[in-house]
Amino acid sequence: MTEQRKSVHKEIVCVVFGALLLAWGSLADAQQSKKVFRMGVLALGNSNTEGIRIEAILQSLRDLGYIKGQNISIEYRYAESNRNQLPKLATELVRLKIDVILASGGDRVTRAAMNATKTIPIVMVGQGFDPVTAGLIQSLARPGGNVTGITNLNIELGGKRLELLKEAIPKLARVALLYEQASANVVQVKEVLPPAARALKLTLRSWGLNSADGFEGVFADLNKERPHGVYVTGGPLMLANAKRIAGFILDSRLPSMCVNSQIVEAGGLMSYGTDPADSYRRVAYFVDKILKGAKPADLPVEQPKKFDFVINLKAAKQIGLTVPPNVLARADRVIK
Repeated sequence: MTEQRKSVHKEIVCVVFGALLLAWGSLADAQQSKKVFRMGVLALGNSNTEGIRIEAILQSLRDLGYIKGQNISIEYRYAESNRNQLPKLATELVRLKIDVILASGGDRVTRAAMNATKTIPIVMVGQGFDPVTAGLIQSLARPGGNVTGITNLNIELGGKRLELLKEAIPKLARVALLYEQASANVVQVKEVLPPAARALKLTLRSWGLNSADGFEGVFADLNKERPHGVYVTGGPLMLANAKRIAGFILDSRLPSMCVNSQIVEAGGLMSYGTDPADSYRRVAYFVDKILKGAKPADLPVEQPKKFDFVINLKAAKQIGLTVPPNVLARADRVIK
């Protein structure tokens, strides 16, 4: 073979090799771009109580480019308020080899996910507990391990809620407290609210519930006690029975302060808590960072920066209450 032919042959080989490399690169890019991430949702409640929250998170993920059925799929596991089901459901998600787990419903949900995996990233959907005290992370700034996310400070806001209820009803003296016994709200009931109530010269009496079957008995007690107002804590049991609670509050003409705005939307008087929309956006932020390669240990756990004070004027009218103008003026949202 002449030198000229050898040169031409080498050029042809180089061109072909280069084309193959380019094709392989394009194929790899195409495969990468078509990757479908798998997100697991582990929740203490059910599809009804968690639906609004999860859909809002998915909307925030869509805004970041994650489209269900295209580049992300969702596996749901609901405990239906049965905490004993959480370990089994968490294990099911881990076996599916998902990329990230959303833990919604309190510290026990996150704990169940942690016990099931030490490698799959877990994003906490804020439920009001202190994740450091609960032993889920090392610190807010440096979580360590495979857990990060948000905490919504619901417990710390208890005193502020009582203060707002007192401002709305100046003659308020006796407050009934409804809470779910098997939840992080027990800390709020035993440690945060009693001193806050004493400072406001309020008498606080608590009613704990373990299941939906207990509501009728509590309602009967409240009809006998006739408190001046009701404080309704958060949790899946309260959310699942939001309409039921709101119906009783309206029928009994009782002013109420609620942790969750869903109960106010159903007929409660007021709620004060973290801004849900802002929290959902931050949850999506954590998921996005993790799917792009960030490690949970390096993503600081966030506390809320925005709060939402909701007043239901329609409910106020039904129970015969006039909300003072100075309280109404502070509302972020008014339901008419």
